[in-house]
Amino acid sequence: MTSFKFGPFAKEPPFQHGQAPRTAVLFCNLGTPDTPTTADVRRFLREFLSDPRVVEIPRLLWMAILHGIILRFRPAKSAAKYASIWTPEGSPLKVWTEKQAKLLQGWLAQRGHDVQVRYAMRYGSTSIASQLDALKAAGTTRVLIVPAYPQYSATTTASLFDAVYAWAGKVRAIPELRFVNHYHDDPRYIAALGVSIQRHWKTHGRPEQLVISFHGVPERTLQLGDPYHCECFKTARLLAEELGLNDRQFKVTFQSRLGRAKWLQPYTEPTLIALGKAGVKRVDVVCPGFTSDCLETLEEIGMEGKSAFLKAGGKVFHYIPALNNDPVWITALCELTLQHLAGWPTQAGPDAHALAASRAAALALGAKQ
Repeated sequence: MTSFKFGPFAKEPPFQHGQAPRTAVLFCNLGTPDTPTTADVRRFLREFLSDPRVVEIPRLLWMAILHGIILRFRPAKSAAKYASIWTPEGSPLKVWTEKQAKLLQGWLAQRGHDVQVRYAMRYGSTSIASQLDALKAAGTTRVLIVPAYPQYSATTTASLFDAVYAWAGKVRAIPELRFVNHYHDDPRYIAALGVSIQRHWKTHGRPEQLVISFHGVPERTLQLGDPYHCECFKTARLLAEELGLNDRQFKVTFQSRLGRAKWLQPYTEPTLIALGKAGVKRVDVVCPGFTSDCLETLEEIGMEGKSAFLKAGGKVFHYIPALNNDPVWITALCELTLQHLAGWPTQAGPDAHALAASRAAALALGAKQ
């Protein structure tokens, strides 16, 4: 019998009657260049900055700016910054994201949950589409999408969901999907941040000021209804309460500004400079929006921010590392994941296999009749 392929759908594994339900988690982060070279950074920036969720200005105008100016000059400068934080294992963002996914799978398995966990990047290698393809080929029937971003933003979280929907638009038999939108105020996440900071202070003492820095976005996004600004401030307020800080002991700032448009304020580096000039001797900076250390934390804060503060008259600067593979954070991530997996079959063991076999037998008997 001749088979014909119609429409945009890719070739898929044949549907299997009585297939046992299989659950998976896809842990997603932003992405990183493959190497700290100008060519790879240019490739990464082209994909990242071409996303209309990331840059919301008229398309034709932005494409002219991106290809005519930014991609000609920025990649070499950014490549040097990436090289300054690169590790023997590769990009810190990828290293930590991969470790978090492996730890999440191990934690779930230890508690009797048969759940496959993979990590994916919104931009660059290990794409969301490729990981969803792999999960589908493995017989996965349900997928929970977990962003590495605690605070929701259309520029990050929604863009990640766009990539999932784009993949689903090319698939015939779509697995059941769930999405974690945010966990900016989850008590377990806040507690993990608190434990990490208190551990740092136990070793190094307390600063005069704690600066809580989040990645910036254009101020226009707030006016258009993006909840990111409010969620960042709620995270900071809850974290300050967890640490027992009053309003004079911490500041909330936003980093990583791009272009000349007005972004969420106050800006991180000018705040650090102002603190140094005001006679503040020691500042600690923590970046709760990044669950993995990356260019924005290690280079922008740990190097550039430190230099700016010390040049302005400050004496001691500490960057408190991201949560990375902190056991308290991994436990929080796992419990958050289980909360969103509720109602899906995840239990490992013979009972699950027996149930699948009985379902297959019943279907086969029905087909014969």
